Amino acid sequence: MAIGTQEDSDAMLGEINMIPFIDVMLVLLIIFIITVPVIKHAVNIDLPSASNEKVLDKPENIRLAIDADGAYFWNEQRVEDADLANRLGLAAAQTPQPELHIRGDKAVRYERVALAMAAAQRAGVRKIGFITEPAAGGQ
Repeated sequence: MAIGTQEDSDAMLGEINMIPFIDVMLVLLIIFIITVPVIKHAVNIDLPSASNEKVLDKPENIRLAIDADGAYFWNEQRVEDADLANRLGLAAAQTPQPELHIRGDKAVRYERVALAMAAAQRAGVRKIGFITEPAAGGQ
């Protein structure tokens, strides 16, 4: 749509009407101002911090060790598979409930560790931890 003058109706002015462009730009600016805070590329999480401190066993903690052959040891005493579930059930019934610290040999099959964890879960043990040795050289 061209803008003309009253005297010369056939002649066209060379100016562009900027008002519709300004309206569109203002609408886009408002849309971006509203949507930018919603579109975040980062997830806010609190990362845990790790320490290299030695964990001291309290007397009420249960130390379940699994040797390379897959045998279970309850506080350094050998336990059969059938007796493990009974002991875990008794430990889960205690108040306060003791923590279960699992130490597995690096050569043991993962299946034996998973069976111990499943038995602890079925018994109702809520706190399970894994004990490892620090790597040589501090890495």
